[in-house]
Amino acid sequence: MVYKKKNSFINLTGEKNAPVKLILNKIEKLDISNSKQFNDKQKKIFLKIKDELLFKTNNEFNLTNNIIDELNITDLDDWPNYLIHRYRYEVYPDKKILDEYPPYLQIEPSSICNYRCVFCFETDKSFTTKKNGYMGTMKIDLFKDIIDKAKGNIEFISLASRGEPLVNPEFEEMIKYTDGKFLNLKINTNASLLNESKCHAILSSGVKTLVFSADAADEKLYSKLRVNGKLKIVLKNIELFNSIKEKDYKKKKIITRVSGVKYSDEQNFQEMEKFWKSLVNQVAFVEYNPWENIYIQKPNNINTSCSDLWRRMFIWWDGKVNPCDTDYKSTLQIKQYNGDLSETWLSENYQLIRNKHLNDKRQSLKPCRSCNVI
Repeated sequence: MVYKKKNSFINLTGEKNAPVKLILNKIEKLDISNSKQFNDKQKKIFLKIKDELLFKTNNEFNLTNNIIDELNITDLDDWPNYLIHRYRYEVYPDKKILDEYPPYLQIEPSSICNYRCVFCFETDKSFTTKKNGYMGTMKIDLFKDIIDKAKGNIEFISLASRGEPLVNPEFEEMIKYTDGKFLNLKINTNASLLNESKCHAILSSGVKTLVFSADAADEKLYSKLRVNGKLKIVLKNIELFNSIKEKDYKKKKIITRVSGVKYSDEQNFQEMEKFWKSLVNQVAFVEYNPWENIYIQKPNNINTSCSDLWRRMFIWWDGKVNPCDTDYKSTLQIKQYNGDLSETWLSENYQLIRNKHLNDKRQSLKPCRSCNVI
């Protein structure tokens, strides 16, 4: 059985010769001991981070190329806050540490997608049939309320989940509302709906990482994997984004990434990296998990706890809260968003699921029993 960690990359291009010593020197000089911005718990976390990074006391937290890239687009004054929240994201889930808020929040602007990727649950017609109630786009008032409650409590936010976020007709207003509120705001998009207006909206907003989902370097394979998609359109749109950034937003600090799913032996990842790296800052690949038929997969006998239960929380377009998007039909049923992110994260239903995972009862939960993410 192949175990997969959902927060890890198979491969990632970034700064190959990352200036680790320079970064460490800057971190060593940071002192928050007298800062009123941080509470005692956060100060202890930061001391632990410095100890681990500077003196290598253990291997729980390290400066990966991805973290260095993110630090390089973050103001130095915000480094302690970024590192504290990054530590919670990287270390807490593995150690099963739970605090007041999720390290990561994924907000779903839309469950609707214009693609039917072969490895995606959008191929499940019982999911995409409109009358079944899964399809829709988030209203701006709900979005703003979630953002207001997350500000100052959660620094890592993704605007993406089951569908294509750019489908939402209020997408531009949504990202405008996020400006200046989070240290790390990410959007995942297939880029097919990217246009001049959306490019300007993204580049003038608080978006720090823009991920283009793509899995091939040639038109034929791309269209085979990403059904309804055309590589030439995606390339044209990404080139448009780059030209607008170069012309109008030269000082904008944003990471662009192409992220693909390792699904078929037909994929040549060296060719893909070579093809995409001139257009984006990073190229990453993630392991395939059988999302598209998870509910009919046989139990796999994995009883290891899923780290995502301590890492992230999902809020769908209609306000439903879920612990993961592998369970794309919300059979785990945490609750409906009620305006209190902390209460939801620590709610009884969430804790019941975590406890079952911790007590070797993962196989009693569907679709956890068929999922190989740990």
